[in-house]
Amino acid sequence: DFEASFIRLIDKVTNGSRIEINQTGTTLYYQPGLLYGGSLEHDCSPSRGIGYYLESLLCLAPFMKHPLKIVLRGVTNDQIDPSVDVLKATALPLLKKFGIDDESLEIKINRRGMPPKGGGEILFACPVRKVLQPVQFTDPGKIKRIRGTAYSVRVSPQMANRMVESARGILNKFLPDIYIYTDHMKGVSSGKSPGFGMCLTAETINGTILSAELASNPQGQGTAVLPEELGQNCAKLLLEEIYRGGCVDSTNQSLALLLMTLGQRDVSKVLLGPLSPYTIEFLRHLRSFFQIMFKIETKTTEEEHAGGEKVLMTCVGVGFCNLSKTMR
Repeated sequence: DFEASFIRLIDKVTNGSRIEINQTGTTLYYQPGLLYGGSLEHDCSPSRGIGYYLESLLCLAPFMKHPLKIVLRGVTNDQIDPSVDVLKATALPLLKKFGIDDESLEIKINRRGMPPKGGGEILFACPVRKVLQPVQFTDPGKIKRIRGTAYSVRVSPQMANRMVESARGILNKFLPDIYIYTDHMKGVSSGKSPGFGMCLTAETINGTILSAELASNPQGQGTAVLPEELGQNCAKLLLEEIYRGGCVDSTNQSLALLLMTLGQRDVSKVLLGPLSPYTIEFLRHLRSFFQIMFKIETKTTEEEHAGGEKVLMTCVGVGFCNLSKTMR
């Protein structure tokens, strides 16, 4: 059902797409139309997070005919997909690096929704661009501060404070500049299911943003999680992500590579941490769709404390140009 919901979403943002699915739901015939954009609304399936839908919208939005402004409803934070918080903290600054830096670029969380019932709502707005800038993004720099959000819905507001306390217990050993906001939503804006979780981001002196997140088990599934444990585990996940390093965190590797591919006919370079399995598969797709191969160099770090092995990805963009962008 979430895949069917995704196809309906793609149908909404495009004009003239032809979609045929056979009766058993095993084959899909898809003929792409024009990316149209405009103001839209979509109810996502609660079996996957809004992040599942948002990730692909982030790839497509800059190339629409009209600036996209879409309200998505469903599960904002779950354990499978990147949450809306993480995409807001990491994907938007990444888009800005490629020249999509209008004031109208935003992700706004109106309501939070936890699985299984959802009930969250977000607004995603993105301006259109004719061409993307090439990037040279090879020095992540040192971590200067950590920010985060501990959220709780339909549980005691104290949960958020307990998560913050335990996460700080670990992170304060490394950095003094840590600020974790608590976000307790109540009433209508708290969705339909109880839950809590945390999203942490580490920012470096060069503007690299690395993120980690954890959410509690959905109501009635699995064992109950203590907020202290969740806070500690989330802090450890962030440290793991910092150890992996690179200029783009593992959630957004594929988005960065796609934007590099679609850039001007110029060289783009990005330093990444170890490639995630998803990214490796994505590189194969880039090869089959754009006939583009990345030059991949392994970089071992000279300093002892600089984390895991890094990969320098270099490519020449295909010179993609958004022809449907209306001239004003």
